[in-house]
Formats: sequence, C-alpha cells, structure tokens
Amino acid sequence: MTASYRYRSWHALTGELLATDLPLSQVEFGLALNAAGDFSGRLEPRFAHLLPAQLDPGNTLLTAERDGTLLWGGIVWRAEPEGATYPIEAAGWGSYLHRRHDIHGNLGGRGPYTYADPCQVIRDVWAYAQSQPDGNLGVTVDATTSKAKAGTPAEPYSTDWWEAPVLGEVVDDMTEIDGGPEWTETTDWTATGRPGGRIRLGWPRLGTRRTDISFASGTNVAATVPVTYDADAYAQVVIALGAGEGRGRRRAIDAIRNGRLRLEHVLEAPAEKANDRLAARARTERTARQILGEVTEIQVIDHPAAPIGSWQIGDDVRVSLHDQWSDFDGWCRITGWTLRPPQGQDPERITLTLARADRFTYGS
Repeated sequence: MTASYRYRSWHALTGELLATDLPLSQVEFGLALNAAGDFSGRLEPRFAHLLPAQLDPGNTLLTAERDGTLLWGGIVWRAEPEGATYPIEAAGWGSYLHRRHDIHGNLGGRGPYTYADPCQVIRDVWAYAQSQPDGNLGVTVDATTSKAKAGTPAEPYSTDWWEAPVLGEVVDDMTEIDGGPEWTETTDWTATGRPGGRIRLGWPRLGTRRTDISFASGTNVAATVPVTYDADAYAQVVIALGAGEGRGRRRAIDAIRNGRLRLEHVLEAPAEKANDRLAARARTERTARQILGEVTEIQVIDHPAAPIGSWQIGDDVRVSLHDQWSDFDGWCRITGWTLRPPQGQDPERITLTLARADRFTYGS
C-alpha cells in the first residue's frame, strides 16, 4: 500500500496553523549528523495564491508527515518562482542559529567558558537566541552532559560582541572539540498541538550499534554507490597547522606506521590556538583518512528488516552489498537520510548517507 504524505505550514512565532495540506510535489527531505536537516519541493503555479500568507519565507514553519507520523519540521527560507514552477526550500531547526549573532558578547554574559561542558554551551546558545525579542521558536535541547571541556584558564572560550559571531558557528565549535558531543534534530507535537523542535545531544555519541536491523542486497537495498577505494584521501600522517605565522605557528603531527607506503596530509586550521585541540583534530583526521573501501550511500526500501523510522542518525548498521561492482560486508554509520515520497509512477525512495563506523572515535 502506498504511503500518504501531508505537508502543513505554521506561523513561526504564534504557532498558528496556516495551511492544513500543502499541494507540494517533487518533495525530498531528511536529517543529518551535526547539521540541520533540509527540505525541498515545488508548488504548482495555480496554487501561487498561497503565497506569502501560508509560506512566508523566514517566518513560517513547515512539517512533513507520513501516514500520520511526524517525520520532519523546520523553517521555510525560500519561496520564489522559477519559470513555470514555484520551488520551496526549508531547513531544520538548527539552521536558525546561522541567521542569528551574539550581539551582547559571551552569549549575554553566560561566558566566557573555562573547562565548560560543550553540551552546556550549546544549551546556552539556544537559550540566548530564544531569549531575544521575537526569537523564541520553542526549541528544546537535551539535558545530556559530557566530560569534554571547552576553554582553559589560559585561553577561555569567548565570543566578542564586536565580532558579532554567528551562533551556529559556536555550536560547530563545540562539536569539533576532542571527544565533544554530537547533535541532530527531531520534531514532535507539543501539548498545544503545534510542532516543536528538539535538539538531540549525544555523548559520547549519538545512536548505537544496531543488531536488530540491517541492509543487504536482494533484501532491502534497491541501489548503491559503488564501494570507493581512493588513495588520494589516504594518509597515516597528518600535519595540522594552527594559528600563528612562521616559526611561531602552532603545529601538531599525528602519525602511525602500518606497513604501507607513507602518505601525508596537511590539515589547515588557522583559527586553532589551543595545542590540545589542534592535536585532537590531527588525530581525528588521521583516523578518518586511514580507511580504504567505503560505502557512502545506499537506496533502501521500506522492509521488515529495517522499517522506515526504525533507524536514527548516528546508528551503526550492518551493510552487505554484493553485485557486479561491490563486495562489501561491514558496519556503517548512518550520517544522514533523505526521503523522497512517491512521484507519479516513481515509488517511495529512501537514501541513507553512510560512513565506515571505524572512522569515528568517541569521548569516554
């Protein structure tokens, strides 16, 4: 039986329902690891009267439901005609922070931070953003804690008002800390019946190793990108270059010997002033660059082996691919998913973005 989809729009501040069933076509939407989700679709010209009242860019929330289950929510950022069509583009809750700045400094006095939990800094970012007039989206952030640390007595983590830093970049800084948290987003119905965004924080990781679901050729994998063996990106030695110039530039080298020809990679990090963070970034980069043989993307179908909605961003899943180009069996991490509802004669399509699970190291 074909799944049914429903798209609704809401006023971003008041939560007022604006459109109960938007007639969108060519829809695709999904979520990602440490990034906002995205949404695209098209409105036929005969429905242009819906704009801007029901799809006002920058002031409208959009939700996507599948068979009555809320799968996606976010903010409409673009709606303008292109020839005979009217494209709609939206992004998840996290995208809002990339349109907001710290205009008071140190998140309104919550910083500067010394040995702070990056999870708390992320919560502070959202609290600061939503405490400003007309800035409250009602987004909640998990109470997750970590053992990672942001800032030191010698170099506290601070945001200066005269630089008007982008709030989304502060969150990015927290996820790049050695052993720092990961995040993704979900959307749930609130007690008032409006959609509510939630930032899911995970430490030492998001997701878990799943033995109850799997993806395999001939079962629930419909198509795949061939397994990649690319030595251009391979390296056992990473030289990370941080802040400074000449002899005074910060540098960290992370290297191992593994019986293979030595290959090196330079990681440019000119804003990195802390030696420990620079060394951590070098180690993470080196670990990721030691992988040969990777599946980056598969298309799957709704199947009892892994029904739609059974996986989460960050989960490790077993992937077995055997065809004329691929012979792969291993653990992969779900770093993103995109769902395309049925389009005419084209069936529902789910694309998973994957990375080798052993690319990742986690805090402890």
